[in-house]
Amino acid sequence: MANVSWLVRDGEVLAILEVAGSRAEKRRGLLSRDHFDGVLRIDTRSVHTVGMRFSIDVAVCASDGEVKSVRTLPPWRFIRPRVASTVIYEAQAGTFRQLGLAVGDRLEVRE
Repeated sequence: MANVSWLVRDGEVLAILEVAGSRAEKRRGLLSRDHFDGVLRIDTRSVHTVGMRFSIDVAVCASDGEVKSVRTLPPWRFIRPRVASTVIYEAQAGTFRQLGLAVGDRLEVRE
């Protein structure tokens, strides 16, 4: 099971956060779920939604937590690896819009 923390922007807690720590957790991501309440952090440069049961929001971030892009991916899509990114946050589609997440925001993880 992934470690549970908080996703924070400018000192404000945005959501409960699962951190995919093991290789298996990173590979699995949100694939085995029917829905997801919260946000999943994966240390990676790209993700896919092949086999997903629902659309997801994806925030691609640099190592300092700066959001470089935010998009929604329907099932059976890929995002290309980005050299400047090292962290990707995933959530059920619509979550990032509700949180007001935007390019340029800085995200951090708090235990």
